[in-house]
Amino acid sequence: MDSVFEVIAEPNRRAILSLLANSQQSVGDIERQLGMPQPTVSKHLRVLREAGFVESRVDAQRRLYRLRPEPLQEVDAWLDPFRRFWSAHVDALERCLDDMEQRSRTKVKPRRH
Repeated sequence: MDSVFEVIAEPNRRAILSLLANSQQSVGDIERQLGMPQPTVSKHLRVLREAGFVESRVDAQRRLYRLRPEPLQEVDAWLDPFRRFWSAHVDALERCLDDMEQRSRTKVKPRRH
């Protein structure tokens, strides 16, 4: 079985995961939203299902797919040591925005007559 990183490395599978993060979808829903042929969507859903990223249930005449968060936790755990790199940048941006806001408050305000 491919690693979670090999599974999510494919752009179409990431696009499918993004759709499923918002709500469960049928193959037809995914096909229409992403403009992919049905066999391609089905192939990617099979890979995602076998890797544990999605699960499906039958609803009348269609099969609905939804996201399973557990494999994404492995990605999250791997990313954890790297968060300090972008959190420092986010902190710096927040300080810069606070400074800009403070400066705009202290600008000379027009006098009222």
